[in-house]
Amino acid sequence: QVQLVESGGGLVQAGGSLRLSCAASGRTFSPYAMGWFRQAPGKEREFVAAINWKYGLTYYADSVKGRFTISKDNAKNTVYLQMNSLKPEDTALYYCATDLSDDPWYPREPASYDYWGQGTQVTVSS
Repeated sequence: QVQLVESGGGLVQAGGSLRLSCAASGRTFSPYAMGWFRQAPGKEREFVAAINWKYGLTYYADSVKGRFTISKDNAKNTVYLQMNSLKPEDTALYYCATDLSDDPWYPREPASYDYWGQGTQVTVSS
């Protein structure tokens, strides 16, 4: 069993920045990849960013490319999401997720991930 705990959310004005963290604990943690998704009220969960754990390859949604950066600290079993130039439309509950399996990984697909955190709220005021 793996537990993922997100932190770093909050209320920020448009143009501001936040840094989200997601710490993994539990069984020996050796993921294939980790990702960030978000869900706004009344909308479906959408992909934000993902990172391959071994090689550090990164993937971004077009809506956040150039503003958000995903990174990882293997020693701390932690993934980060640095969010700059935030916009009101970035307001959502942000979830991290991890893929522990050897199955084909599709970074933008929620079904590719095995474990999810509880989410951290990000609210951007205009």
